[in-house]
Amino acid sequence: MSETPGKQTGSRFLYDSFDAARARIDANERVNQMQFDALGERLGRIEMMIERLEKRLWLTVYSVVGVILAQGVTSIIDAVPK
Repeated sequence: MSETPGKQTGSRFLYDSFDAARARIDANERVNQMQFDALGERLGRIEMMIERLEKRLWLTVYSVVGVILAQGVTSIIDAVPK
């Protein structure tokens, strides 16, 4: 059994070098990307909650102003002689 020079037989994993540092960097990049995606998702939910809270706050402000105006109009109507 003679082999030709430069030609290897068997699994390529036996002969190819494994770059552990590059694999570690790639894994860290994937983890960082997943973390940034999750952070963006959470920030989106927080922004949505803030918008809903802002709408509720303005509804409360308009309601208070409406009540004050209604009391003012009622007192003016009561003050007018009949």
